[in-house]
Amino acid sequence: MTVSSLPAPAPIQAVFFDIGETLVNEGEIYGRWADWLGVPRHTFLAKLGAVLATGGTHMDLFEYFRPGFDLEAEQRRRAEAGVPNGFGPGDLYPDARACLAALRAQGLFVGVAGNQPVEAAAQFAALGLEADVVGISDVWGIEKPSREFFERCARLAGAPPGRVLYVGDRIDNDVRPALDHGMRAAFLRRGPWGHIQRDDGTLSEALFVLDDLAGLPGLVAGLNAPVP
Repeated sequence: MTVSSLPAPAPIQAVFFDIGETLVNEGEIYGRWADWLGVPRHTFLAKLGAVLATGGTHMDLFEYFRPGFDLEAEQRRRAEAGVPNGFGPGDLYPDARACLAALRAQGLFVGVAGNQPVEAAAQFAALGLEADVVGISDVWGIEKPSREFFERCARLAGAPPGRVLYVGDRIDNDVRPALDHGMRAAFLRRGPWGHIQRDDGTLSEALFVLDDLAGLPGLVAGLNAPVP
């Protein structure tokens, strides 16, 4: 048996999660936007994939179907019309609740931090997930992929960046900037961004590449287990 001379990786003290397409399924959110704009849902979602594949954003999607699209104005119109916006308990991915609870049961600091509007703070609170802190970009006044966003996560956890794991579905907004800040990163391959974005070099530096959240607590426990 060969024993590696490399030092054991530092144990993880805190795990932070992105929100959209990591904990919350945004499919119905986009579907309701398609309905509001009068576009068939399958057409709207197909165009979303095409836009992302060419380096665009979800705002480019809205602009394509509604030139001059004003997000805040449209959100106000939806509210006035009584059309729901945002997410609720039915949009939570089925593996999210158990994953966060299992990580907290290991004694880890569990945080949630994502690019979301102010209204998402109350919507997320209503989900009743086990988390020590919830960060909403429009509440914080900073958003991913800025370094300040990830600095705040580590500061709230009271842990060095190298002992914080950030979990997200986007390479550009989650994995790469977390690594650049010295954090560990886990890439979750689900949702449009998770299946469209590619960067093998960045993913080779990720601690985990996941297809769901069910196995994450076990992976973290294994990494943190004392070396005999």
